[in-house]
Amino acid sequence: MSRSWRRNQTRRQFQTLTAPWRGPIAALSTVILAGAAGYRITEGWDWGDCLWMVLITISTIGYGEIEPLSPQGRLVTVLIVIGGLLVVQLSIQRVLGLTESGYFRRLRELRFQRTLMRMRDHVILCGYGRMGQEISAQLQKESIPLVVIETDPDRRDVAEARGLNVVHADATMDDTLLDAGLEHCRSLVVALPGDASNLYVILSARDLRPDCRLIARANTVEASSKLRLAGASVVVSPYVAGGRVMAASALRPLAVNFMELLAGSDYEIEEFQLSSDPRQLATVHRRSLQELELGRRSGAMVLAIRDGERLIANPSSDVQLGPGQLLIVLGSKEQLAVFQGLLGEAVITVDNMPA
Repeated sequence: MSRSWRRNQTRRQFQTLTAPWRGPIAALSTVILAGAAGYRITEGWDWGDCLWMVLITISTIGYGEIEPLSPQGRLVTVLIVIGGLLVVQLSIQRVLGLTESGYFRRLRELRFQRTLMRMRDHVILCGYGRMGQEISAQLQKESIPLVVIETDPDRRDVAEARGLNVVHADATMDDTLLDAGLEHCRSLVVALPGDASNLYVILSARDLRPDCRLIARANTVEASSKLRLAGASVVVSPYVAGGRVMAASALRPLAVNFMELLAGSDYEIEEFQLSSDPRQLATVHRRSLQELELGRRSGAMVLAIRDGERLIANPSSDVQLGPGQLLIVLGSKEQLAVFQGLLGEAVITVDNMPA
């Protein structure tokens, strides 16, 4: 289902929703133009005075006549008043009928759909349970645009109360992911309680957008391997991750405290994926960190470099950059932006890693 088709469908829905107002607007326009023409014929005023007289008459303001009216002009005034009352009655009846038919609810839904269609570089979160709420809280701290997909009405209400854009639908459906803006999001986070549902969403998302960064929750080791096979970029097990943090707190408490301190600061960790295309990599290929002076010129710190299966932690200044390497960098938003600018077109993706 193409994006243009969905845009045309939204446009048709908007036209459908504006149709009920065409009758009252057409009737009001007819009364105004006919009344102005009547004054023009009977009184001989210019069009500006005619329209002004119609407006103050139909709105019941009645500042007074521009000039004393002839009997024919008074008849025109009476007809304008009668026509105005009929238009007002027609409009009131139409509004009451629209309220009962759920028109204004559909109008809000359409406005929300148009908002989603304009969103770019946002994160889609599937599931607003305990884990989903913590994820959204961290993303909101970073002022990252977020769209939540949730089927439970209570959780949906909680998310909306916190100012989040919520799609009340099943995340395993392709249409739901497209409605949430999968084609233009920066990443998709799947935090549904069931492994089967998470797997289904990952399969759908990977098929709809092969280059999207997909982060999935897994409750078991078996589910973790299957999610990776399905195309998940990162798989997180709450129990494994929690156990590792608790073990690290027992063995290396200062390191854990540092990560918590980092999460509450203006600094963050980002991944910079270098291109494998020699043309894009020409400016940095086989040049060392010392030659490029990335740290001195940007203020950011290169924490590690992943070269294939090899991880170079705390790389020395003589480490050379090469195709396909992944640079893990620490710095403020401004420093990281400068760092990316220094690498230029050698960077093919930049993915935020919440600290």
